[in-house]
Amino acid sequence: MARDYYEILGVNRNSTPDEIKKAYRQIAMKYHPDKNPGNKEAEEKFKVAAEAYSVLTDPEKRKIYDQYGEDGLKGGGFGGAQGFSGGAYGFDLSDALRTFMEGFGGFGGFDDFFGGGDRHGRRSSSQTGSDLKIKIPLTLEEINTGVNKKIKIKRLEICEQCEGTGAKPGTSRLTCPVCKGTGEIREISRSIFGQMVNVRPCSNCRGEGTVIEHRCPACGGEGRIKESKEVSIDIPAGVSTGNYKTMHGEGNAGSRKGANGDLIVIFEEKPHEFFIRNDDDVLIDLWVTPSEAVLGSEIEAPTLNGRVNLTIPSGTQPGKLLRLKHKGIPHLNRSGRGDQIVRIQILVPENLTEKEKDIYREIGKFEAKKIHKESRYSKIRY
Repeated sequence: MARDYYEILGVNRNSTPDEIKKAYRQIAMKYHPDKNPGNKEAEEKFKVAAEAYSVLTDPEKRKIYDQYGEDGLKGGGFGGAQGFSGGAYGFDLSDALRTFMEGFGGFGGFDDFFGGGDRHGRRSSSQTGSDLKIKIPLTLEEINTGVNKKIKIKRLEICEQCEGTGAKPGTSRLTCPVCKGTGEIREISRSIFGQMVNVRPCSNCRGEGTVIEHRCPACGGEGRIKESKEVSIDIPAGVSTGNYKTMHGEGNAGSRKGANGDLIVIFEEKPHEFFIRNDDDVLIDLWVTPSEAVLGSEIEAPTLNGRVNLTIPSGTQPGKLLRLKHKGIPHLNRSGRGDQIVRIQILVPENLTEKEKDIYREIGKFEAKKIHKESRYSKIRY
């Protein structure tokens, strides 16, 4: 299927070479393979745009294309054209990259394309430190109230002897003799496509441009040492397993006096002896005697904030749920609390004395008159 090179670049047929170059630059910046690694669709759009640009900025090829289209460029016999290696099957990625480099003057403008600002390519000697992650186990009581934890962590700190330079006190860093302070090595090779320049970070100075003549004896030239530090962490009420807090600047110190990384504190809820948490509600089983369930009673029940008196209505059945409003976990980052749900369980006495058995036999005679045969079973309810 024939393609319209003007449409590909978003220009009209009367566009000037400068307008075509400007339009191509925008597309090339968007779809360049280095900005879209592994993206075949972007690579294809980059190749097609380069192919269109190479044709429309060449006066002779543009004239042939305007008159005969792509077939003319392929040497199909139109107007005596000599043929062109471009087209849908002849313009590969190496052609596209070469077109891009030639179009913008070799490496000139290449730093701008990738957002760089240093013409020499030297990397900044200082780099932000890495983040640290720790897990803090919390009881349900601590989650209920919020808590401050003081913990010790091991992290990289700036070496006090060399103040982070890595050089022995009284000495200084020297310009790297390999890269001459640029922080990079340029290797030039020639191929059928012309002169190619490969740029890589200098391995001698790790791209910093300077090297240490005499290493600091305390840190061995690293500029950082591992130390234990106590950190104070304020944990709000209502957190749950998987919630985390980012403490900016509490991670490892950066190299060459770079900024500290962050400390990521991940919270873990410990299992509780009695309570089960469900979102911000808490659930607990409360065991009562048969007489307490039958007659009703008032029982002291535990909550996360102390004990409260709970009224058991007469005739309470096993599994009945009673709700204690606002006795659950505080809502995280907003007002209010969940509830406490109390499930009633019947505690059947064991190892009765003969006297106690006699009492239950009398109760059994009374119960037999109250319970019909059909009421002893029912459909299971889930």
